[in-house]
Amino acid sequence: QVHLMEAGGGLVQPGGPLRLSCAASESIFSYFAMPWYRQTPGKQRELVTTMQSDRSTTYKDSVKGRFTISRDDAKRTVYLEMHNLKPEDTGLYFCYAEVDGPPPMDSDWSHDYWGQGTQVTVSS
Repeated sequence: QVHLMEAGGGLVQPGGPLRLSCAASESIFSYFAMPWYRQTPGKQRELVTTMQSDRSTTYKDSVKGRFTISRDDAKRTVYLEMHNLKPEDTGLYFCYAEVDGPPPMDSDWSHDYWGQGTQVTVSS
């Protein structure tokens, strides 16, 4: 089983930066897309950004130019750099992994995995 562990959440003032990380227990990035989702009370979980296995990226319109997703294959870690944070960015941020290519024949991986989430609060 693959485990995803987020870190880096916290309280930040509007306009400030924060970097989230998502460490995977196995080297999956060549076979999995790695999205970040966020959820606020009373709302559905929303997709913030995705890095595909080929490193192509997409972003939610409201975070374009402020958020950057990246990954370090050697550290098995995906990062979400967030700048110029706004109160509406507040939420529980989840790392997710979803298969987007054929996995190795000897792997026992599932189709997808979720992390436990890390809270980001943007407030003065």
